[in-house]
Amino acid sequence: QAAIGGHAGARYNLGCVEEGNGRMDRAIKHYIIAAKLGHDRSLEVVKKNYTNGYVSKEDFAAALRAHQAAVDATKSPQREAAELAREELEKIKRHREREVVAGNLSSLS
Repeated sequence: QAAIGGHAGARYNLGCVEEGNGRMDRAIKHYIIAAKLGHDRSLEVVKKNYTNGYVSKEDFAAALRAHQAAVDATKSPQREAAELAREELEKIKRHREREVVAGNLSSLS
């Protein structure tokens, strides 16, 4: 259901199941679809299978272009601002953890 609904991770998982069952042709179709939806691991799998000769140059190029378009489509000023805010919160958290550790060590002496 999720794969049909466009969930790239679910599509990747279907590819893994098909590959595990020895149906590489079906697995590659799932990986290509997931890569086109912007799924990074799927793109790596498609690339590996292109190198191994299981994926055509045309299919790999199309997956690569669509992957980049999907990634670009998710970029926005709001997302970038949220990422910067998350990184800043992580810095504050690490700083506070160091202060706690330093305080605990000073109380031991």
